Amino acid sequence: MATMNAPTMERRHLPERRATLREGHAAMSAIDYIAMALLIIGGLNWAMVGLFDVDVVASLFGAGSPASRLVYVVVGIAALYSIWTATKMSRNRHSA
Repeated sequence: MATMNAPTMERRHLPERRATLREGHAAMSAIDYIAMALLIIGGLNWAMVGLFDVDVVASLFGAGSPASRLVYVVVGIAALYSIWTATKMSRNRHSA
């Protein structure tokens, strides 16, 4: 009777796949996900402005109100953070 070669490592000894980094790429942090969500929200708002001339943020909080200005500033900060993250990732990719 033929026998199959048993694997040398049991599953419990294998490293956790979700925690490992793939080819030197770091996993996204919570701040990265928040920045991405804010950029998506801002992009959808600008799409509504361009397509239908409807500013959703101004409709919700009032045009020129402190709350709407705060939303615009937070989305802008998320964009700046994403630019910084992209340049950092680009530098890491070129140096490796």
